[in-house]
Amino acid sequence: MSNARLTLISHPLCPFVQRAAIVLLEKNVSFERVDVDLVYKPDWLLALSSTGKVPLLKVERPNRADTILFESMAICEYLNETQGGVSLYSNNALSRAQQRAWIEFGAAALADAWQFLNAQDLEIAENKKAVFRSKLQRLENELDQVPYFSGSAFSMVDVVFAPLFRYFDVLSPVVSQRIFNNLPRVTAWRGSLANRPSVVSAVRDDYAELFQQHLVKQQAIVSGFIR
Repeated sequence: MSNARLTLISHPLCPFVQRAAIVLLEKNVSFERVDVDLVYKPDWLLALSSTGKVPLLKVERPNRADTILFESMAICEYLNETQGGVSLYSNNALSRAQQRAWIEFGAAALADAWQFLNAQDLEIAENKKAVFRSKLQRLENELDQVPYFSGSAFSMVDVVFAPLFRYFDVLSPVVSQRIFNNLPRVTAWRGSLANRPSVVSAVRDDYAELFQQHLVKQQAIVSGFIR
């Protein structure tokens, strides 16, 4: 197990930061979290980040220079490999490869959902909603166990999808029910993730309020359908 001191450089709404936070919490690792303003990025962030994005994980080890990790999945895999507790990947090579493939699928689903949520044009919103729902239907056909993607074991696939599903907990059921209607397995999975302690604690208490403010500022169509 690593004895490094860990600092997660973060933004309150970033779904990729949530991935790293969930893994840290699942592994029961002590860490410091530092939120930054991505509109007015501090010079120290730009000096640390190769991309100017978050998350970053600062790894401080005794008698060694600090290391900065970027890209959420690289951070998550580092934490999974160096921290204690149950691995968030299968021990079986074939199953592990399948999990990584579904993680990539989750990245594409997140992009579709984000474009839907931020759409200012009704036609674009409807198109992106349809594309996103088609991905949910693909997941519905894949899921055959509960409560998590692979059954009883919480995995890295769940880590990736939890921040995506969280968006729809902020919206009025008028919006979310139409998207998740007739998808009982995905809906049950979504509910299990929403109740997972690491998922709950991966965001600040004011997450819903901040996300609502974001949608209003974006003049997104769905901003009129907030809980």
